[in-house]
Amino acid sequence: LQQSRPCGRAAPAPPAGSAPGPARPGTKRLPRAIVVGVKKGGTRAVLEFIRVHPEVRALGTEPHFFDRNYHRGLEWYRSLMPRTLDSQITVEKTPSYFVTKEAPRRIFNMSRDTKLIVVVRNPVTRAISDYTQTLSKKPDIPTFEGLTFRNRSLGLVDTSWNAIRIGMYAVHLQSWLQYFPLSQIHFVSGERLITDPAGEMGKVQDFLGIKRVITDKHFYFNKTKGFPCLKKSESSGLPRCLGKSKGRTHVQIDPEVIEQLRDFYRPYNIKFYETVGQDFRWE
Repeated sequence: LQQSRPCGRAAPAPPAGSAPGPARPGTKRLPRAIVVGVKKGGTRAVLEFIRVHPEVRALGTEPHFFDRNYHRGLEWYRSLMPRTLDSQITVEKTPSYFVTKEAPRRIFNMSRDTKLIVVVRNPVTRAISDYTQTLSKKPDIPTFEGLTFRNRSLGLVDTSWNAIRIGMYAVHLQSWLQYFPLSQIHFVSGERLITDPAGEMGKVQDFLGIKRVITDKHFYFNKTKGFPCLKKSESSGLPRCLGKSKGRTHVQIDPEVIEQLRDFYRPYNIKFYETVGQDFRWE
């Protein structure tokens, strides 16, 4: 944004014949790639890791354009983007897009060539992580078990609860496949992102059509947090871990509840594996 001048004081006129000051490099462009999901899957890690690449510029905040702010228009959306050179790719991430019914059509209408990245994670673990995050903000919410089941003795899972619904990946994916071919959607394993960040980010770089610059040398494992951190961040030469809210210790859940949830998600997982042609080994 241009710096505003104090009221009532005119800007000094440039000396006659002087050249204008140097223009800021690059142009604000609509994103060529979007991390569309999923919440608590590892989307922040993917964004922080990919923005280390010199050919990528990423918006740090979630704009929520295709779900909450669509009425503001594409020019408003564009105005949020970082400036890029012709050789650079603009990326944004908003994990709630994956479960927003209108998002695929809206992104398609912006550009049918948009590349989509979906970070998925074992849906049971994801649901517990989601609940843990909510509990940290609202300590008086019902128990995980109470929110999970409509009737536990009958094993009836409440699919209206967002924490459960998000993990039904096969269902949400169908909305995207109405507009985008699978070749334009890349699935990142949230589990492998922890155990082999360089390998997963190598595939992301291949998908984006950029050179594999981010490699093993960029990462170290933080035992306290339990996941990898960057040795150098985009903005400085200092090590960079994700914020305090990442790597929280999960709430302890009754193993029987976990087993019932595994049974519930199994057919959805199998359908998802078959659709994307990839076994994420959540069983």
